[in-house]
Amino acid sequence: MFDSGFGGLTVARAAIDLLPSEDLVYIGDTGRYPYGSKPLTDVQSFSRELAHSLVDDYGAKAIVVACNTATAAGLDELRAELDVPIIDVIEPGVKALVTTTTTGRVGVIGTVGTVSSGAYVRAVAQTGAPVTLTSAACPGFVEFVERGQTTGDEVTVLAERLLAPIREADIDALLLGCTHYPFLARTISDVMGLGVTLVSSADETAFAVQRRLADLGVLRRGHCRVGTHRFASSGDIDEFRDLGRQLLGPELDRTERWPPSASGAAGSAGHVVPGTT
Repeated sequence: MFDSGFGGLTVARAAIDLLPSEDLVYIGDTGRYPYGSKPLTDVQSFSRELAHSLVDDYGAKAIVVACNTATAAGLDELRAELDVPIIDVIEPGVKALVTTTTTGRVGVIGTVGTVSSGAYVRAVAQTGAPVTLTSAACPGFVEFVERGQTTGDEVTVLAERLLAPIREADIDALLLGCTHYPFLARTISDVMGLGVTLVSSADETAFAVQRRLADLGVLRRGHCRVGTHRFASSGDIDEFRDLGRQLLGPELDRTERWPPSASGAAGSAGHVVPGTT
């Protein structure tokens, strides 16, 4: 799976817990984050490069685009070019959102790129659920997470300002439409109040991966084998390891450099046999 940085680690955590026998490779594109403020054409190019690397350099049998902005930029090209399943985070999150609400008034927050793309508006409409959706962009949230600052007065003040239109809509379910945002869940929940249920796409995406692999007959079942977990970063690998370990847990004990050179991290760690990751 790949993300612009650390946010996708929420999806990685869910996948590791649900699918302990599966190998996982995670690329955090911290050398080019944040994606949310970049043109979607640039994000499409980044996504294509990352996805092809996961297949060509790591032998991935499936790819999770663990980034809402990258998903909103469009996955049709990736699905046309690659022979492995591509799983996104928008559809699973939306399905959970529309089944959580009891009032029919729901909200979604995301990066500027995700919200302006209209991807969530289209995804909610495609469910056919009788809900009213209120969306809001939350610039600045990703940067706080990438600095490891997930609580405090600065985060709260920003959240109160950005979430004001969502609060005014009197929703009862809010989708965290960026994989970074679950790290800010405590602050977001405090601002939104007890009457609003926060929905994260991380767990739902992990279940979607499980179903897809099972349908294809390539799901590793049982717990007799413990999967390997590899993490790579296009930015500072030491910083990624240190902050990533705080956010994910003990599985993130080292970080490789991405992209791997011919004699770089992928080779030195033992190249993965295609189709086994």
